Amino acid sequence: MTENEKLAQLLFPDIDKTTEYYEEKYPPRSLKEGARVSRFAPSPTGFLHFGNLFSCTIAYKTAKCSDGIFYVRVEDTDQKRKVEGAVETMLKALQTYGITPDEGAMSDGSEQGDYGPYTQSQRREIYRTYAKKLVEEGLAYPCFCTAEDLEDLRSRQEHESIKGYWGPYAACRNLTYDQIKANIDSGKTWTLRLKSPGTTEGKVVFDDMIKGKIEMPENVIDIVLLKTDGIPTYHFAHAVDDHLMHTTHVIRGDEWIASVPVHLQLFRVLGFKPVKYAHIAPIMKEEGENGKRKLSKRKDPEAAVTYYDEVGFPAASVNEYIMTLANSNFEDWRRANQDAPLEAFPFNLKKMSVSGALCDMVKLSDISKNIICRMSAEEVFELSDKWAKAHCKELADLYEKDPAYATAVLAIDRGNKKPRKDIAKWSDIPDYISYMYDETFKPCYDLTGNADKELACKVLEKYKDIVDVNDDKDTWFSKIKEMCPSVGCTPNVKEFKQNPEAFAGHVGDVSTVIRVALTGRTNTPDLFSITALLGKERVLERLESALKHYKEEM
Repeated sequence: MTENEKLAQLLFPDIDKTTEYYEEKYPPRSLKEGARVSRFAPSPTGFLHFGNLFSCTIAYKTAKCSDGIFYVRVEDTDQKRKVEGAVETMLKALQTYGITPDEGAMSDGSEQGDYGPYTQSQRREIYRTYAKKLVEEGLAYPCFCTAEDLEDLRSRQEHESIKGYWGPYAACRNLTYDQIKANIDSGKTWTLRLKSPGTTEGKVVFDDMIKGKIEMPENVIDIVLLKTDGIPTYHFAHAVDDHLMHTTHVIRGDEWIASVPVHLQLFRVLGFKPVKYAHIAPIMKEEGENGKRKLSKRKDPEAAVTYYDEVGFPAASVNEYIMTLANSNFEDWRRANQDAPLEAFPFNLKKMSVSGALCDMVKLSDISKNIICRMSAEEVFELSDKWAKAHCKELADLYEKDPAYATAVLAIDRGNKKPRKDIAKWSDIPDYISYMYDETFKPCYDLTGNADKELACKVLEKYKDIVDVNDDKDTWFSKIKEMCPSVGCTPNVKEFKQNPEAFAGHVGDVSTVIRVALTGRTNTPDLFSITALLGKERVLERLESALKHYKEEM
């Protein structure tokens, strides 16, 4: 038995399995050539950030566009920051946006798949087995430095260009077996460090799937692999896990670029084929004139994925919006494929922005309007009702009273060649439909165009005598036009424009008076449909109220 093998047995007497055992237990996946395996690896420490949803979507698309595998691995090595139920909450949020993993941790707390366990705290024995192998090969060693020792090291490195536990500062790197055993026998705690093979002159060159070729200094730091409690660091655990789970592509934020030399070095010393990295620039937000900053969890409500559900953006709208952020050619594709499902878009990592996408809520609203306007009234009702039951009691109560009536209200001007785009999110609906319910109707008798109070009185006096909610649309509009001369207006807009002095207004002004009286607004969907749905009793009641108001104001 070599000195290193003796040391490995001293440090890991309880490890009886070999790395060969795990290589056999987790064989290569049977996937077609070119299929990609990607993952979402959340830490159970808080809520799902929009940036998490963005990168997770990219990872999901990367796998799915290649008929590959997308899985979830819970990275819970930092037990001090663990929040109970955080992972399940995150996964349920992802489900809302159509991201369901093929394997790994599931939203109900279970796991599925042949490469588990998918929770790092349950894989301790695996990490220790690979750590033991590194010790046997002379590539890792125990370090007995205390917090005070490390603080002293930092103070001595004040003027060094390279800071950390390395080279001449690696105090425990060359301890003999007897020295190590004596330390352990005396009760000293230890961490396991990598014996970095890097040099100060060495360079690491890698091709990032988004940013292209990147060259960085080689890692020379003897990084910690196992903490004093035997729990692995993120660096070590992710290398072992990505290898055994046969991950091919790692999609993550570009703040991790600095760690790539460490990670590639770990893959090399462990004898693993390295993954391909795609580093995503952070989501940005405009601030002031020409100013940009990272989307902030503390400053920006839209940073939390829960925000989009709370205000009522449909999942389809958010997904569509994410694709506009992800690939520069998506909008052109969508214009050419208006009815195609989002899944049909040929997503490409190489078309992602190097500098970072801009979070633009106006753009999201525009996208959402386009999506909602193409939905059926039944779909709008179903989705907004579900949202209302969770977030808006007022709307839920209105819906519950008469679902058929609510659906009919939502159907006005829907299904046209050019449907109205009044609704960007479900929280817009209470105001949008408020005039269709007596409980929420807020009269406002302000007029626009050529209409004034005098004309309004004439129009309302005449209209309340001829209105019939059973008329078809053509008959209803004919009555409006026929009424025009009796109130001093022309049914012909062009005629009014040619000789405005000859008329009090035109048919549009007459319609405006009626619209304002019935809805309190000058701009609404189809007035005929509104009139028919309100019913004669309510129509007459509102006409009389408006007439009374104008008479009192004159």
